[in-house]
Amino acid sequence: MKIRGAVLESSGLPRPYATSVPISIADLELDPPGPSEVLVRIEAAGICHSDLSVIDGNRSRPLPMLLGHEAAGRIEQIGADVSGLTIGQRVVMVFLPRCNECAECRTDGKLPCAPGSAANNAGTLLGGDIRLHRDHVDIKHHLGVSGFATHAVVDQHSVVPVGNDVPPDIAAVLGCAVLTGGGAVINAGRPERGQTLMVVGLGGVGMAALITALSLGEGEVIGVDSNPDKLIQATKLGASSTYTPQEIVELGIQAPIVIEAAGHPRAFETAVEATAPGGTTVTVGLPAPDARSSISPLRVVAEARTIIGSYLGSAVPARDIPVYAQLWREGRLPVEKLISSRISLWDINSAMDQLADGNAVRQVIVFDEN
Repeated sequence: MKIRGAVLESSGLPRPYATSVPISIADLELDPPGPSEVLVRIEAAGICHSDLSVIDGNRSRPLPMLLGHEAAGRIEQIGADVSGLTIGQRVVMVFLPRCNECAECRTDGKLPCAPGSAANNAGTLLGGDIRLHRDHVDIKHHLGVSGFATHAVVDQHSVVPVGNDVPPDIAAVLGCAVLTGGGAVINAGRPERGQTLMVVGLGGVGMAALITALSLGEGEVIGVDSNPDKLIQATKLGASSTYTPQEIVELGIQAPIVIEAAGHPRAFETAVEATAPGGTTVTVGLPAPDARSSISPLRVVAEARTIIGSYLGSAVPARDIPVYAQLWREGRLPVEKLISSRISLWDINSAMDQLADGNAVRQVIVFDEN
């Protein structure tokens, strides 16, 4: 079938992207779903730093590639071997499918699925196939989703159903920002009742971590960012207090659990410095591959500190996404407040500039309004 999508033609082009235009809006051919795959009509897709990291060259991916990994839509066609899904269901796309068979999938979310990770690196679906083409040339899939398009074919393990009462833009943000940030709190940080929690880096994932911590209803939640507008937003969301990284260091403010969601080596250092003795630092940010941080091993030992890496919020999406959807229904997880703007697919290059400048928490492409 014919679809339209945002294809990254070249990475590492100079900014502003609105001028260099690394992403083209292209007409493509999309194959029907294979036996274990589904066709989804995309309704909404969020713009995330994991997309930007491919554009700026921090994450090497095969090109050309149809970007987008945080998305939601309705199933329109189902492969012969698909079970548990029905046509018409609204689904959240998941950027790391879990085969549920490998050793990594048996770690309860601690480790990413090995076949899923291999497929993502190769730009294919979980089964190794490519369903996207342009003029008889394959277009690679981004993280098994390629959600910046009118339609997508994905593996059945790349979607999780949600109720029709969950709007498409909310559902999309559940699939990455909330799954990653919320999981960093619940699955990795595991705060005890009444414990203070700090979030360093208040982008989409960091803000999701913040509102998830607040949804627990126990303990203070501290927000940290260098952008004063984000500190104001964190306060409006209910943060007990907010600080810049410099203030955290100068005032010696610490917390027993600190989530680092900025993806920058200095932010990681700040998060470790701000972790109280005996506490846990959870890092979910994705810095450049050659980035390095400097911390004191002696303090890690002498102060009995724990440092945890958490990819995709150490989540099992089929288990966790329904939990976040229910928290949203109950009014305890205001995901809608994370959405900075709703935009058109044609605004994609400018939107990446906004993200790179730190001026947006979550911009969401709404396809029904294009």
